Amino acid sequence: MYSCGMTLRMKDIANELGVSVVTISKVLRNHPDISAETRERVLKHVKARNYQPNILARSLVTGRSFLIGLVVPDLLHPFFAEVAKSLSTAIRPQGYSLLISSSEEDPALEEQEIRQLLARRIDAIVVASAAATDESLDALRKGKQKFLLIDRNFNNPSDTFVGVDDFEAGRLATEHLIKMGCKRIAHITGTETSTGASRLRGYREALARHGLTYRSNYVIHCDKVDTSSAEQGVTATKKLLDLKNRPDGIFCYNDPLAIGSMRAILAAGFHLPQDIALIGCGNLHYVDSLVVPLSSIDQQTSDIGKAAGKIVMELIESKTARPGKSMILKPTLVVRASSNRKAT
Repeated sequence: MYSCGMTLRMKDIANELGVSVVTISKVLRNHPDISAETRERVLKHVKARNYQPNILARSLVTGRSFLIGLVVPDLLHPFFAEVAKSLSTAIRPQGYSLLISSSEEDPALEEQEIRQLLARRIDAIVVASAAATDESLDALRKGKQKFLLIDRNFNNPSDTFVGVDDFEAGRLATEHLIKMGCKRIAHITGTETSTGASRLRGYREALARHGLTYRSNYVIHCDKVDTSSAEQGVTATKKLLDLKNRPDGIFCYNDPLAIGSMRAILAAGFHLPQDIALIGCGNLHYVDSLVVPLSSIDQQTSDIGKAAGKIVMELIESKTARPGKSMILKPTLVVRASSNRKAT
């Protein structure tokens, strides 16, 4: 009989309900082969008894930590925050928790954070890499650690990746500005990650398709695109506004850069979209509340997190090594006042 001062065990819950420990375990892990009636009965009793599973004991039995690591370039960037939220929501029903770390867009720090997470014996790791090469993943591959890449890819056939079609994102944004009548379109981009390189290729492809000249001085590369993004956008846009033939359209690598760009454009006395049409990428939840609502490319942020959660659980449950695969989501155009010249 359970008495005050003793630790309440899963075995105690099972005895009180007259079911097996396996049944209790399956209910707590949201296993599908438990009847709705039994599930409801167990969960009601667990809540009434304020039972908390012993994670350490469960780890010793199963050989799992029930932890998944997530390394992103910046914890404050709304894109990565939303990915983390939807990823956490996807893994929680399986009894997993998320450990989140920031690389601050520093490849060396990224490698260090990956090693720190591995030291915690996590069951899998999800990485949005800030590096231009995949050296930081060597420890994962050599140790046969289960991992998943999101947002940034290295095109290694053995890797598993979830992200948006960044080439298409760049093409969509640029073609939209062309349809709005822009002839001199600039692009504020970032470092040579797969995301930045692909969006730049999409930008160049759209210009070529419509017979517009690519001008290298219309492309501004920023050292940081996920940390201090707005400030980077201001600085880059000031350079563009100082050109003899200033751009009449600007496509920014992401929405925070575009917000900085908007600040610089308005501070210089220009009007959006009449003088300069502006579009970002990411479709962050607050961009329609800006002083001039921002047009953007929706990169299916929440869906990236959900898909990553599903796939990373499949990797964990897999008994054998799985071949690499990619899930590429399609971006969509969201037109708002910052670029919509047809509405002015």
